[in-house]
Amino acid sequence: MGKNKLKKFDDMAGFPHVFQYPYAAVLQPEGGCPQKGRWSEEVFGNHHPLVLELGCGRGEYTTGLGRLFPGKNFIGIDVKGARMWAGAKESLEAGMTNVAFLRTNIELLAHFFAPGEVAEIWLTFPDPQMKKVNKRLTSTRFMRLYSEILSGDGVIHLKTDSRFLYTYTCEMIKANRYPVQVCTDHLYHSGMADEILSIRTYYEQQWLDRGLNIKYIRFICEPRDEWVEPCVEIEPDPYRSYNRSRRSSPIHDPLKAPLR
Repeated sequence: MGKNKLKKFDDMAGFPHVFQYPYAAVLQPEGGCPQKGRWSEEVFGNHHPLVLELGCGRGEYTTGLGRLFPGKNFIGIDVKGARMWAGAKESLEAGMTNVAFLRTNIELLAHFFAPGEVAEIWLTFPDPQMKKVNKRLTSTRFMRLYSEILSGDGVIHLKTDSRFLYTYTCEMIKANRYPVQVCTDHLYHSGMADEILSIRTYYEQQWLDRGLNIKYIRFICEPRDEWVEPCVEIEPDPYRSYNRSRRSSPIHDPLKAPLR
């Protein structure tokens, strides 16, 4: 492990607004996360709505939203602490009191947040997981998970470069009759790219540089007793997304654009 990464881990351990818990401790029937059910009161010192960014990466959306909405509390969540360090450091140095970060797996959300504690969830450029439906962050598996912590009218935002994930999510919403507030497959030509949606992550700028359209959906994750997984064939995206550290050639170049 490089010295730079070790330094970031040391910094994260000392940041007062970064929360990390040993896996075994979280799963204990007694103990676990002491902030569960009390994040706004104990961490932020208010009763403002709680918003999560899942798979926050460098935390650009978490910090960007925190600046735009001082009346809401934001928590960026990712399992990779070295990436999260950038947003954690930026928000600390800026003196932001409505931004925090949690290092954990998304599958463990119910161990950290109480039922109805979360008002909104942002999914910004997640891996589309074209071969593994249960790993897609908009699959019915994750809808069940989100419904455990979201309020009854909790909102989910998806911003993605992937036509595959966008199409799948539209079909999932349709199959489960979730109310849709906004849906566009070409955000920056739709007239909807307001100050909120125009926050650009490190990865988003890569996709834009490659000439990809950005898709956006906002829907209400109403409570359900059961979920219907859509049964539909979707054409795969014609480029890789899992190697997100490299800039790739524009997708219109068939000789250089790698397949997913």
